[in-house]
Amino acid sequence: MPTFKSLPNLALRAAVGIHAALATLVLPADLGAQSLSRRLESRLDRPPYDRHFWGVAVADQRGRLLFGRNADRLFIPASNTKLVVSATAAALLPADFTVTTSVYAAGPVVDGVVLGDLVLYGRGDPAFSERCYAVDTTLAGACDADPASRMRALADGLAARGIREVAGDVVGDGSWFEPTTVHPGWEGYDLTWWYAAPVSGLTFNDNSIAVRYGPGARPGAPVTLAFSPDYGDVVLENRAVTGPPGSRATFDVFRGTGPAGYLAQGSVPADGRGGTEYVAVSDPNLFAARAFRAVLAEAGIGIRGGTGSTTDSMRYAPARTGDPLAEVQSRPLRDWIFPVLNTSQNLFAEVLLKQLGRQFRGTGSWEAGIDVERRFLIDSVGVDSTQFSLSDGSGLSAVNLVTPLAFTRLLAYMRRHPSWPVFAAGLPQSGQRGSLRFRFAGTPIEGRVRGKTGSIARVNTLSGFVERADGSWRVFSVQANHHVLGGRVMIGQIDSVVVELAR
Repeated sequence: MPTFKSLPNLALRAAVGIHAALATLVLPADLGAQSLSRRLESRLDRPPYDRHFWGVAVADQRGRLLFGRNADRLFIPASNTKLVVSATAAALLPADFTVTTSVYAAGPVVDGVVLGDLVLYGRGDPAFSERCYAVDTTLAGACDADPASRMRALADGLAARGIREVAGDVVGDGSWFEPTTVHPGWEGYDLTWWYAAPVSGLTFNDNSIAVRYGPGARPGAPVTLAFSPDYGDVVLENRAVTGPPGSRATFDVFRGTGPAGYLAQGSVPADGRGGTEYVAVSDPNLFAARAFRAVLAEAGIGIRGGTGSTTDSMRYAPARTGDPLAEVQSRPLRDWIFPVLNTSQNLFAEVLLKQLGRQFRGTGSWEAGIDVERRFLIDSVGVDSTQFSLSDGSGLSAVNLVTPLAFTRLLAYMRRHPSWPVFAAGLPQSGQRGSLRFRFAGTPIEGRVRGKTGSIARVNTLSGFVERADGSWRVFSVQANHHVLGGRVMIGQIDSVVVELAR
């Protein structure tokens, strides 16, 4: 499942880094007499960390700044950017906000036959996917095991109306959002992968395909490949080979020719276990339409035509003036926010951003969503307009810039806001399911940190809250930019800084 790709390994590496950094902590007898500023400055100025760009802001419950290192300077926040879109949505939309996915007939229905195209029209529901939406996965309804379950509900609705055949095409219509589905600020290599999946009004399975790979029968043989879901349209050219036992795994996937083409290269050692990679589809609306066609076939509904897609909002506008043939409701907004914060799911963040634009500016675009965020930060939270410059919702773009002060102000604002429970439910907590599960273990603040992680090339960040022994809490933002030490080392240093905050 794309959301959890490599999460356990990343978490374990982070935990190793934390303990490596914390092992250097010396606890002199007069530690309590040292000021917070002196302790943090000492930690940040220690080689080799002193050669990197640190942004730190720490405030108390009243919002008073206790410590700042470049606190009002702009930093690349990586996935800390998700705090902004989640807070904006939680504050401006009801927790039970939902959208509807509908099926329309682009032609009359006569004797159970749709005399025209059958249109699957999405309104920005990201949750046609396989994942859980709560820390406690045993709760009733917390998890969806089948991304096609609600598509089956749509097919059942059509069958219940007596529809047995479609004379035209099955078309996925994603025109609820803008036609642009790939953010211009994302790196080209990233576009192959699930975390940079295209963003449209219609989504299915995180707009991604799982590619499972393993060694062949002998060294030199092709690597074994399989992918799912498989609707018969993906072309995966296999140039990857099986390497000698003990050799280094270099397996990789790239975009190939055509809209559904991929190229596998590199090698997998003969004694290796292989693994699974999650690659993004190029046309999410066509992908959803193919999935819908498959469940229509399961329901016994025949299709004479082909499968298509559109982002043209006018193409099926006349069909949408009539009653839908079937509809399903999305999960509520609170469930959208959970994966954005808890497991840092990029697609959900971008869909949420475009939904904000659609709901409050009438246009489901990155530009409109950013404008909603901007006004919220300035007018509601009171952040100075010079302390942020946003580009996307997930933080995948390195063009996003936010000061540590802006994050601490936003977090303190949300802590007092009536929508805090919705926001907090998704915010990872150390020791629990999510991106902080393996962090701060064995430290004095184990289980007492809630925050959002962030990581892209040469950037690591953490912003959130730490609870002190007396029950009070501090809000913080720690951002490390332009570093060359690697994520494991920097995560350990960031966490050692957070440990100091609770002393």
